[in-house]
Amino acid sequence: QCLLSGSWRSDTGCRMVVSILGKDGRFSGSYLPGPAASDPKILTSPLEGSQQDARLVPQPTFSFTVQWRLQVRTTAFLGQCYVGTNGEEVLHALWLMREAAKNPVEDWKATR
Repeated sequence: QCLLSGSWRSDTGCRMVVSILGKDGRFSGSYLPGPAASDPKILTSPLEGSQQDARLVPQPTFSFTVQWRLQVRTTAFLGQCYVGTNGEEVLHALWLMREAAKNPVEDWKATR
């Protein structure tokens, strides 16, 4: 069974800590991007999300958003938690980051 609660590290050095999941699948936590180790101005940012009921789906999907501190941007993550043959939990996710555009003309380049 795959649960998001705990501490996670990405291949690029990003760190995510997820609190205990609520009965409704909701969770909160914190996110620190990989470059933060070399830049003290980058702060841990809060995250909020939800996971499918792991009692119904052993490898549940999840989503969460990160509201970046001191930056005018939000990142949304969408993925699935897998349990490998060795019992290790692995997250696979896609993300979109949205920065605030100065005006509608610049809207096209505000999402990565």
